[in-house]
Amino acid sequence: MQTNKAIIEQFYTAFQQKDYKTMQSLYHKDAVFSDPAFPNIDQKGVQAMWQMLITRGKDLELSFSEVQADEHTGSCRWEAHYTFSKTGNKVHNIIFATFVFKDGKIIKHTDSFDFYRWSSQALGMMGKLLGWTGFLKNKVQQTAKEQLTAFRQKNNLL
Repeated sequence: MQTNKAIIEQFYTAFQQKDYKTMQSLYHKDAVFSDPAFPNIDQKGVQAMWQMLITRGKDLELSFSEVQADEHTGSCRWEAHYTFSKTGNKVHNIIFATFVFKDGKIIKHTDSFDFYRWSSQALGMMGKLLGWTGFLKNKVQQTAKEQLTAFRQKNNLL
């Protein structure tokens, strides 16, 4: 069985290569994922989310560093550069990921990032003005959920 550090490295290497199938295979059947845009997603949802983001992210580039792990938990820092499709704005997002492992798989994955910084880049003036508010965060979450649901339905990923 590979170490949890190796699982994190394999996950982000697959992400760099836009290999969502490998990323999906690293999640436990009871996995949960959460970040500021996609809170509290179950295993099937997180697998669909990565597939959606990778297949839609035409210019997505990422790097990862500071990978650490023990027998139960792990973490790393990763950075994504991409064009936000709704606005055409360039985004450089800096994310801190934490993981919990079970049976050699990721059972809990939480990404944290500065929502105001992200929304200011992705949404432009609206993000600069409202990115600190719960209103905009809730709107982004609602839109992300709707997009993920539509993607899952279109691709029979329910």
